[in-house]
Amino acid sequence: MTIDLLGSVARETAILRTRLATLTRQSADGLRAQNLGDLGPEVSRLVSLRGEVARREAYASSMDQALGRTGLMQEALGRLTQIARDFHSTVTQRITSQDPGSLTTVQAQARAALTEMAHLLNTQHAGEYLFGGTDLAHPPIPDPDGLATGQMAQDVAAAIGNLAATDAATVSAATRGIAQSTAAGVTPFSAFLTADETAASPEARRGVPSADGEIIGYGIKANANAEAVSSGETTGSWVRDMMRNLMSLSALTPAQMAADPLEFDKLVTTIRDGFGAAEAALGEEAGALGHVEARMEAAQKRHGQLSTVLEGQLADIQYVDMAETLSLLQATKTTLDASYRAIGSLSDLNLANFLR
Repeated sequence: MTIDLLGSVARETAILRTRLATLTRQSADGLRAQNLGDLGPEVSRLVSLRGEVARREAYASSMDQALGRTGLMQEALGRLTQIARDFHSTVTQRITSQDPGSLTTVQAQARAALTEMAHLLNTQHAGEYLFGGTDLAHPPIPDPDGLATGQMAQDVAAAIGNLAATDAATVSAATRGIAQSTAAGVTPFSAFLTADETAASPEARRGVPSADGEIIGYGIKANANAEAVSSGETTGSWVRDMMRNLMSLSALTPAQMAADPLEFDKLVTTIRDGFGAAEAALGEEAGALGHVEARMEAAQKRHGQLSTVLEGQLADIQYVDMAETLSLLQATKTTLDASYRAIGSLSDLNLANFLR
């Protein structure tokens, strides 16, 4: 009987030693198990939760990168809007056939604005061109410094030069057609953007995945409006409106003022209205992009909140409650010590002592 009792206590002691070793490790690293398989039926749930957290983190990271791009795009749109506003509200307001000197600095200002505009449209983020559609490696305006003197500018200047022989409406129609041209050698845009513009089905806006099956489009191509709808004196594109009117201003001369003051003033009014149309469309474009950014931020926040919940569930599977573990560890040590004492007492037991 003593042998059976001793064996039973020894077995219980071995179990306690194993439990003590597990609790000691858990108190050190906090993990319920060192090996995935030791988690038993929770393994499949753990794997599923890890995948879900990783997926949401990937979405959040993608939107964070996209927001970095849209931030730079907003800066470019803001500066382009300011250029359009300055020429609409200030520069063209000063030009009148009654003051030949009012054209003194306009040509230089217009050419400088064209160059700045081209470089703004060539804005990059992490080596990617932001206004080039999906062609991230090439500038949407291949020759930004040559925009003010390129073929489109030359053709617009030639049309402006006909003002003395025709009227403002005819000249305006001609410059509109030139600005809308997609002909190679005339259009200042990249071959990729031009081919896309003339395709039966232009490519979709560049976008970022925000959830399963959901993409938020945020891209803006340099040669076409994204969300904005241009109206009034327009080519249909705020970029082309800016180019058309800046090129027109840079081609005006005092001689045209004297030749036909009335038609000259009409043409300047049309140019001014064109800048107004561009300014309005740019404001609409920036506002629409702001709405897109708000959607991204909301989705990003939602993924972050859900990830926090999921990580809590993961922690419940992977990690022990440290306070509970330390309490169990102490209790197990106490029980094990008692087992050792019991084994010692049983070992001292003999027949004479037992019969006493």
